[in-house]
This record gives sequence, C-alpha cells and structure tokens, in this order.
Amino acid sequence: MKRLGRDAAELTALADHLTAHGLILEMLVGPLPGIYDPTGPGTLLFAFFAAMAETERENIGESTLEGLDMAARKGKHGGRPPVVTDDMLHTVLRRRADGESVEQIQPDLIIPTGKRKGRNPSVASLYRALAEHAKRTAYPEAIEAAHADFVALQAGELPSPRATDAGQRAVNR
Repeated sequence: MKRLGRDAAELTALADHLTAHGLILEMLVGPLPGIYDPTGPGTLLFAFFAAMAETERENIGESTLEGLDMAARKGKHGGRPPVVTDDMLHTVLRRRADGESVEQIQPDLIIPTGKRKGRNPSVASLYRALAEHAKRTAYPEAIEAAHADFVALQAGELPSPRATDAGQRAVNR
C-alpha cells in the first residue's frame, strides 16, 4: 500500500476512484489480502493500514536523512570519488607556477580510484578543479573585504574604495 500513494488520503481516494470506474482492487499480500470493497466492513481496516503505510514511509525518510547526516559528520559523502585529488591539484598548481601548461601536465597524472582508475584525468577536469580551487581560495578574501565595508558602514563611514576594489577582485578571480 505504501507504494500506491504518498499518504492515507491519497491511497483511499485512489482506491475509491478505481472502484468508481468498475475496477476491483485486490490485495495480494500484506495485512489485508483479498478484494477491497469500499462499501463493506473493510473500509475502516483499509484506512487504518493506509495510515500505517504513510507513517512507515515517513519513518523511512527520516531514517535516511539521519543516516546521511551521520555519515556527513563522519566525513563520508556519497557519490563518485573525485577524479582530481588534492595531491593532483597541488602538483598541477606547482607545475603551472613553474610555467608548464595543463596540457603538458595532464599525461603525467593518474586517477587513483573510481571507474577511471589508472587513466589520465581529462584536461577539462583539471581546468574545472583549478577553477573550483580559485573560488575556494578567493572567497575568504571577498568575505574579509565585505566585512570591512559592513563595519565601516555601521560606523557611519563610507567604505574605502581600496577595500571594495579588493573584495571585487577577489570575487572576480
């Protein structure tokens, strides 16, 4: 029953709709095996089990969210492992600082885990990782500049153009 509808009211309405159109709802397994008759004595029992199915669905959803939250607190996240690891990113940053291009660095890198283990990451993946790294490192500067502007405004002063420009430069990187 919990797969037929989202809640007890929807499940009861669906059963009534099917019966009104001449279809017979028959429970094959579960607590109410047999034919459902909306006019018979099974109506109250059907409504009770529909409410129980709704409660079970809600409990499953809550348990799932609790499990995901617990895993996140332990540092475990679902999904595919990242193609570009922190070690790879540091290698790319160091070698780019030495003047090498991403295209020159890419063949020397090997994906350590996942579906593409043992292969080279794509150039696009490396550029994406570099862009994400730039956002992560620029963000604290932008917050600092915005905080300085906020403090200046609270003090009744106009923010200095230099602080605003620094914050804008950090956001634009």
